[in-house]
This record gives sequence, structure tokens and C-alpha cells, in this order.
Amino acid sequence: MRALRVKTRRLVPALASVTLVIPIAGSPAQADQNLTPSTSHTDFYTQSPDWARCGPAWCAKVTVPLDYAKPDGKTISLSLRRVGSADLPPLVVNPGGPGSAGADFAQSIASALSPAVLSAFTIVGFDPRGTGDSAPVQCFTGKAANNWLRLDGTPDTPQEISRYMARAATISPSCQRMSPRVAPNIGTENTVKDMDIIRSALRSKKLNWLGFSYGTLLGTRYAELFPNNVGAMVLDGAVDPALDAMELSRGQSSGFQKAVYRFDRKYPGSIKYMNSLLSSLDVRKMKTDSAQKLTQSEARNAIFLSMYNTSFWPELHGALKQAETGDGTQLQGLSYLANDQTSPTSFSSNVLSAFTAISCWDHPQTPSSQGLARNAKKFAKNARVPELARAMSWGNAPCSTWFNHSSISPTPADTTTSAPILIIGTTFDPATPLKWANSLHRQLQTSSLLTFDGDGHTAYLSGSDCVDTAVDQFLLSGVAPKTQRC
Repeated sequence: MRALRVKTRRLVPALASVTLVIPIAGSPAQADQNLTPSTSHTDFYTQSPDWARCGPAWCAKVTVPLDYAKPDGKTISLSLRRVGSADLPPLVVNPGGPGSAGADFAQSIASALSPAVLSAFTIVGFDPRGTGDSAPVQCFTGKAANNWLRLDGTPDTPQEISRYMARAATISPSCQRMSPRVAPNIGTENTVKDMDIIRSALRSKKLNWLGFSYGTLLGTRYAELFPNNVGAMVLDGAVDPALDAMELSRGQSSGFQKAVYRFDRKYPGSIKYMNSLLSSLDVRKMKTDSAQKLTQSEARNAIFLSMYNTSFWPELHGALKQAETGDGTQLQGLSYLANDQTSPTSFSSNVLSAFTAISCWDHPQTPSSQGLARNAKKFAKNARVPELARAMSWGNAPCSTWFNHSSISPTPADTTTSAPILIIGTTFDPATPLKWANSLHRQLQTSSLLTFDGDGHTAYLSGSDCVDTAVDQFLLSGVAPKTQRC
């Protein structure tokens, strides 16, 4: 899918366009570092994690097959983190993605949960396979990641298109070269199977799940594959599982355009300047206080990031005002934040690699340059900031030449679970449009829909007492509220 988690100052991470993909850190040797021989399939479900103190939390590893078709072959270990007593039932949380590590998320979200929820559950987060400390996949060096993120992501001329597509085509073989065993064995289906082993290792008959953004897709697919094992399930910022990569991109493109319009209403004249700025950056980079000048792609990423939460709006407004003076420092800083970038060639996560590898694996091959160009034109028609819309299509380029894809195509959710599921959608969510939540609600027969009338990506723990109360009551009672608005 073309969606991605980016770091924001709110608690709940988010989905974003591939233009916001987060670069990778570390060396190629890390990619296959925790592959070990397997024993037997049964052992995966009967293992007991060895929990050890790690600051205020508890950390452990869970072993899963590298390839579920070969359970007696190689294994990988998944990194888990727990906040709370092991005597309490686990609530497994996921921040989004694909490609985002989630172990640390257990600590960050626990600090915001209500005392009632914390007294009822132990909070567990994990790094999905290919991310964080769970067999991290790698596709870039730091220099290559920086070059890719600074490349013109909305090519206009035949020469620019050729250069962009050629660079995109190098990512797949790079993943295969740097992570030869991990890269073919990631993806949503494998992570969902890992989730059931985690459930069993936690000695829980049911999986209680709190998933944000891409985490809603993980929860949905889990309900399909393990319908009898579903406990309390909250899906906030719902992804429609029936959509392919280009359909997801089109939905997000529309969502970000609405968000930009909302921003412009608060800061009149912003859209006009955004268009002028992006147009000028297509010709000439802008000076910053760093060694690298601001590129159009970086400015675009700064805008994308800032639409995730209104807390970023004043910063973006200030950054745009600074750019009017010819200084792109603040915009570049927002772009660095969006991409977990700590210096031109240093990054604090491997999300660029993990996001790309998982997204391209999960979905059928995306169009060639001609198809991407046609879609870019469609997305940009009537768009308030056309460059943002075009980037949503061109961002699919790496998946046009990916080495392989999941045998499972995007389909509407189909589950026999009888467990209640709470879906949350936000009216002006830029990354997971409300219509996706409505669609998923129709697909999941036991679901209830909670609609939050507001801005930003996802709603729980974002300042709405109405939403927080409804979710808390559901988690504590197991009874989903009637469909309602907040």
C-alpha cells in the first residue's frame, strides 16, 4: 500500500504517502542477523518469552518461522515490550506503518491511557518482522536513502521520468542483495501469523488489539485468518482492505487536499504560496543553514507531515513564512522529522526500507511510468496543490518493478468472527479518509463505527473526551458502543 507511518508530536503515529517514506539506519549486515535453525512448528505456540527489565518496561523475544511454508527451516525473533503486570490480560498495540517498529510504542501509549485501562490490561507492543529489532530489512545505505528522498518525485520531462524510474528500479534488487532471506518473507500475511504466535506466547486465548492506521489492516486480516481468536479489537484510522495501491493513493491524495484546504482556512493565502514555492523549487533549490539546500521533495514532505496533526500547523505556517524570505531551514527540518533523518546520511530507523519492501510485497505490481503519469494527471485534476497530488501517484514507482508480490490480492474483509469490533474514522483524516472507515464498517458484520468530527490522523488519545470514553468503555466491557459521532 502507499501508506506509511510518520513521526508526529501526537501519541498516535500515522499513515502517509510513499513520498514520506522514512530512511534507514544501520549496516547491511544487520538485515539477517537473527536467523537461526528452527525446531518444530508446535514449539512456536508453546514457547514462553523470557521477560527482562528494560527501563520502566519488560522486554522479551518471541521466535517465529522465517517462512511459514517451511516451519522447520530458519527462524527469526521478534522484539516485544510489555508495560504492566504479566498477570493481567494483554492488550497488544500497533502504531501503524507498514514498516514502523512498535515495541517502544507500548511505553508511549501506556503513558496516555486511562488508569482504568492500565489496571485492566498489560500493554504489549512488538516490532513486526522486517522492522526495528525484528530481522530488520534493508534496501538502502544512508547515502542512497538521502539521494532517493531528495530526488524529484514529480518528474515533468521525459528525461526526469527516465531518471526517476531508473532510480526506483534499483530499490528492489538492492533489497534482495542486502536482505536476501528477509525481504522475500515479510508482508502483512506473515505479520498476522506472527501475531497469533505472540498471542499464544502471552498465554492469552484471545487477541485484544488496539491498532492505528496500518494497524487496522493487521487487525482486519487477523480477524479473517483467526476469527475464533479475536478479543476486544479497536481499529482507529481504518484502511479499506479492498483497495489496491493506486486506489489507496488516490484516496489519500483527496484526503491531503482536504487537509490543506482546512489549513488554508486558518492561515489564508497558504495554498497560493505553497503552489508558488513548489513551482520555484522545481527549478532552483533554496538555501538552508545546513550543507544541503532545500529540495522540492523536502518541502512537499514538510507539508504532508504537517497535515497529520493540527499541532504542526503553526510550525508549518512559520516555516512557510521563513521560506518567503528565501530560507528553507525550517521546512527542511520538518522534512527531516518526517523521515527520521538525523543528518544528510543518518537515520534513526529502517522504515524507508521496511515500508517499501512490505508495501510492494503486499500489493500487485503498480503501473509503469506511463500509467503513473496518467494517474498523476487524474489525481491533480482540480487539486488545490497539484504537486502533492502528483506525488501520490509517482510514489508508487518502486513497486512497478518489485521482485515478487503476495499471492493474496486486496479483497473486502470476510470473517466469521462473532467478536465485536470498534472502528474509528475521522472526518478530515488526510491519510485514512473517513470513507475507508465507512467501507470497512460495511465489510465487518460485527463492527460498530465511531466517527470523530475533526482534523488529523486517528482520533483515540488525541484530545476528544467523547472518543476516549467510548474506546475505554469498549475495552473494559467488551461491548461495542452503538454507531455514533463525537
